[in-house]
Amino acid sequence: MVPPVRGITLCMALVVLYAPLPVQAETLARQHLFHIERSKNANIVQYDVQVEADGKLSEKEPVVAYWIRLAEQGQVKELSWIQKTFAYGFDARLDKSMESADLHMKADVGREIKIIRACDEYRATVMIDGELSYFEKMYIDATLKGLSLTVHYVELYGEDIQTGEARYEKFVP
Repeated sequence: MVPPVRGITLCMALVVLYAPLPVQAETLARQHLFHIERSKNANIVQYDVQVEADGKLSEKEPVVAYWIRLAEQGQVKELSWIQKTFAYGFDARLDKSMESADLHMKADVGREIKIIRACDEYRATVMIDGELSYFEKMYIDATLKGLSLTVHYVELYGEDIQTGEARYEKFVP
């Protein structure tokens, strides 16, 4: 029979010996894709890709969105559940190569956004003024009265993939 003190010590040693070792979290690199500006204030919603060490998109969370509070002191803040669900959220669908994804925005802007690998970086692409373009920013002019949002117009800014020329389009959704 093991004396109680030795038994406790033996149990503690076994717990420490067989406890799961801490796993070092793999750091994901982030690359900016595009941002959304609004008429309401200077705050923007930034969209970034998250890239694994092997250069492929993160399977768990390939794209993230967050506030940059430029109207305040530039703080970074997460989107609220309501903002993710109805306004600035998205569903990202990765392809099998893990090097491109389709981004389906919760607030339908009438455009498909695709994330592609272009050389050593990821870029968002969208049709702007009839041409496939690298997507840089969206500006939304809208007013909110109570729970009713009226979008007056949307502007898209980017760069033509073929020519490198600046692209711009303004439309009413």
